[in-house]
Amino acid sequence: MTVQAVLAPVFVQVLLVFALMVVMGRRRFAEIGAGRVRICDIALGERNWPPRVQAAANAFSNQFEIPVLFFALVPLALYTRKADLIFVVMAWIFVLSRLVHAGIFVTSNHVPARFRAYMAGVAVLGLMWLLFAWRILFTPLAA
Repeated sequence: MTVQAVLAPVFVQVLLVFALMVVMGRRRFAEIGAGRVRICDIALGERNWPPRVQAAANAFSNQFEIPVLFFALVPLALYTRKADLIFVVMAWIFVLSRLVHAGIFVTSNHVPARFRAYMAGVAVLGLMWLLFAWRILFTPLAA
């Protein structure tokens, strides 16, 4: 599998992080600019943001939770040459689940649908780690 094929889903995941940061920033500035939020009310915490802004902030913060395991796994799989077509397909499924999860978070925030997207990603990422561990433990490394 090519490096480009393995890293393409990583690039999309990183793009998602930056996109959510932009959405969060735009919503925050809009609320402050409209006078609905005062800086002194949010200077020490995020709990005073309106729900729409807090949802974007939570979606952004969430990209530094489960995806961290994805960001750790991809370079390991590349380095050990264990990233194959199955790995890449699973990586795309994981990233698509993250896109759906974030999309739900910043729009309807329908918790059952958001949870299903989250769990789909967690399940795929768990399988990716299990497959990687199996390949490391039970197949020889290429010389």
